[in-house]
Amino acid sequence: MIDTVLFDLDGTIIDTNELIISSFMHVLEKHVQPPLTREVIIPKMGMTLEQQLQFFSGSEDVTHFHQAYRTYNDAHHDEMVQPFPHVLEVIKELDRRGITMGVVTTKNKPGTFRVLEMFGLDKYMKAIVTVMDVEHPKPHPEPVLMAIKQLGADPEATLMVGDSPVDIQSAKAAGVRSAGVAWSLKGEKVLREYNPDYILHNMTDLYSLVEQE
Repeated sequence: MIDTVLFDLDGTIIDTNELIISSFMHVLEKHVQPPLTREVIIPKMGMTLEQQLQFFSGSEDVTHFHQAYRTYNDAHHDEMVQPFPHVLEVIKELDRRGITMGVVTTKNKPGTFRVLEMFGLDKYMKAIVTVMDVEHPKPHPEPVLMAIKQLGADPEATLMVGDSPVDIQSAKAAGVRSAGVAWSLKGEKVLREYNPDYILHNMTDLYSLVEQE
């Protein structure tokens, strides 16, 4: 039985997709040829911001790009983000049912708390592990293991939900069950290649998973 659910943030419970894509395009439009496209950006979403900027720019030192990304992203954040369908109601209901929940993300700590507080989700998350809290981000098991430790959870009764291969890989390496979300920009087919235990086609699918023996 699943009694603990860990969520990735961007692209999983919060739709930040267009904000992220537009941020990369804006910051790198004068520095990358040919210009970045959605098709180039989407496969790398889920990695850390530094890793993505290094990959897209071809530069090791991405300090300037990092600062420019944050400036643009922060300025456009509130108007461009929203929860995915049924996220708010499902998380509230899971909490009512006594399911312990947490967030495990490659997002930075300020950005994570900003968006969780914006939609009133922070009060439901008993552990919040960001890229700033770990030495080895996803796909390494460290972030998931840290959340499990903070929650005192049983790995065998824990589910990690995400929209990226790194979420599935981190979950498997940590010994917990994994679920990919079909609304991932990467597509259900790509996620299935990493053999998640479940695919969610709607957030409400979680109800049946937590009820299973």
